[in-house]
Amino acid sequence: MPQSLSNVYVHITFCTKNRCLFIDDTIKHELWTYLGGICKKLECNPIRVGGYNDHIHICCLLSKKIAQIKLLEEVKKESSKWMKTKGKQYENFYWQDGYGVFSVNPTEVEKVAEYIDSQEEHHRKRTFQEELLIFLKKYKIQYDERYLWD
Repeated sequence: MPQSLSNVYVHITFCTKNRCLFIDDTIKHELWTYLGGICKKLECNPIRVGGYNDHIHICCLLSKKIAQIKLLEEVKKESSKWMKTKGKQYENFYWQDGYGVFSVNPTEVEKVAEYIDSQEEHHRKRTFQEELLIFLKKYKIQYDERYLWD
């Protein structure tokens, strides 16, 4: 095949360090926009960015030019630096070390986008920890709970 073709959608999620409630109404929309901009810069077209007060979700089309780990490294590093410039209340902001990346069937992208849009409502019933455990079970990912939460 003389050309390289790729169409890999991913759903990314990760938390603030120790699940601190840094992502408040003052910063969240600007943060979502900033995260989407980082993805665009890396040619990972963002479909939807959102989250809740202690974590984020990104649904994007993964560029064929970048590895997952590099995307996550850049998104977390750049957004963490940016958050620290947004005011005294964010100067101790950090993301957790780990992350979750889950494949998304192209026919399910809109469903994932709607899920990300409904985070506020969703987390009235379920914590991030409960949410992540559901993802891990759905995707049949083995994990050691001693290292799941930081």
